[in-house]
Amino acid sequence: MMGCWILNEGLSLILVLSWLGVNLYLFIDMFYWYEEEESFHYTRVILGSTLAWARASALCLNFNCMLILIPISRNLISFIRGTSICCRGPWRRQLDKNLKFHKLVAYGIAVNATIHVVAHFFNLERYRWSQSKEAQGLLAALSKLGNTPNESYLNPIRTFPMNTTTELLRTIAGVTGLVISLALVLIMTSSTEFIRQASYELFWCTHHVFIVFFLSLAIHGMGRIVRGQTQDSLSLHNITFCRDRYAEWQTVAQCPVPQFSGKEPSAWKWILGPVVLYACERIIRFWRFQQEVVITKVVSHPSRVLELHMKKRGFKMAPGQYILVQCSAISSLEWHPFTLTSAPQEDFFSVHIRAAGDWTAALLEAFGAEGRALQEPWRLPRLAVDGPFGAALTDVFHYPVSVCIAAGIGVTPFAALLKSIWYKCSEAQTPLKLSKVYFYWICRDARAFEWFADLLLSLETRMSEQGKTHFLSYHIFLTGWDENQAVHIALHWDENTDVITGLKQKTSYGRPNWNNEFKQIAYSHPSSSIGVFFCGPKALSRTLQKMCRLYSSADPRGVHFYYNKESF
Repeated sequence: MMGCWILNEGLSLILVLSWLGVNLYLFIDMFYWYEEEESFHYTRVILGSTLAWARASALCLNFNCMLILIPISRNLISFIRGTSICCRGPWRRQLDKNLKFHKLVAYGIAVNATIHVVAHFFNLERYRWSQSKEAQGLLAALSKLGNTPNESYLNPIRTFPMNTTTELLRTIAGVTGLVISLALVLIMTSSTEFIRQASYELFWCTHHVFIVFFLSLAIHGMGRIVRGQTQDSLSLHNITFCRDRYAEWQTVAQCPVPQFSGKEPSAWKWILGPVVLYACERIIRFWRFQQEVVITKVVSHPSRVLELHMKKRGFKMAPGQYILVQCSAISSLEWHPFTLTSAPQEDFFSVHIRAAGDWTAALLEAFGAEGRALQEPWRLPRLAVDGPFGAALTDVFHYPVSVCIAAGIGVTPFAALLKSIWYKCSEAQTPLKLSKVYFYWICRDARAFEWFADLLLSLETRMSEQGKTHFLSYHIFLTGWDENQAVHIALHWDENTDVITGLKQKTSYGRPNWNNEFKQIAYSHPSSSIGVFFCGPKALSRTLQKMCRLYSSADPRGVHFYYNKESF
């Protein structure tokens, strides 16, 4: 049972294959152009096929450098997401995979850069060897061009004993090539998950070496080391007739000495647009950084969770969006993403932050949430906020049926959604495409339910008052408890409300049986498009993807599950 789920996954595959296809097309087309182009015939005599390898990989390198900044332009992604006319349905879901595409393009840059560097090492060695005494015939004649007046050189290595590395580092192409290579190695090695977890500031600093990378790339081609025959020379010097008469180039009128020049640099043409776009992105971020953020409320919850209520002039949001938060008192470099937990109808925006690393632990301590009294409002550290940005959860209202699944602190994105549902249900005139919501929350610590239970209780009460108890079905699963808790739960099991949450819906203990859950949902909505939204660990994400695939109907008229994962 595959159904439209394959379409959703297939689009990701189509996008990847399209990217690979364009890379292969550019590489093969440029490779054969340099293998057959008449103006580079004499260059191929010296360099052979490594000329084509170097130039084809350079073109693909330029193409991928053009793409690399686009997926991390968050404001652009949010704008495209908001333009439903241009980005609908399954295509819209691909925007949530922007960071994966960014990494994919980075691998493309690394591969093509490696090919380019290796090919040019061979080219340099061939240039050097063609100046040696062993070089004979046309090869030697071409390498000696440029030794007399009115001749242009083809071989940049002028003498055989010359140290190629020293000579290379005297050129623009050599110096910028070295800088580009070192910058790429720094960026790639510091981007590993281990480095990001161990030292985010190291990751941030080395990643911003991309500025040096792009500047060097833009001027790299100005060295014009690889040279080809000029068009004027081709019109006077017939290669087919003259290549075997190299000894007569100086004397025969039909074979004047060929003239050579380097190609115009083109890398800057590829990267100028994306660099300008990303510069605008950073200007917007700096402008937002300067805007004042007023912290109106600070709440310390159990399980080391900090709730912050904030206000900012002109701030507008939608359910499921996230913001980037920076605290200069902790680090002037680090920006961390947090999902908004407030509804658009509220006059503030809020986030819930759990201590899950050095930065978040430091933030909780700075706000006095680590066992000490909360700070007075005027003593709170300054926060900067960038965003909001779109995320997968904003599409919840686009389905007639939505299944929302959260694990642990992954419940925070759904807080804003449930609040927004509460407000929309209160507004009788608001038409909703969404007619049914299934909400699952799997949590290890019973105390973590406390801050979220009030929201569910108010929502449960409101739905009951308006006769819409069918609209929301929620299921809470507790996966961790001790013996005392088990005894307490057993003693109060027969009460009307749950002993942990105070809700009418009783808490389940253990993990959900996803086969049973999806089977029941598919049975209850036999001809519906169902959006599945998840925020939590990768292992459970893979399980849910499998369930979506398994329970989607092959019949276009049947039930179809569309999987969406919250990611930053």
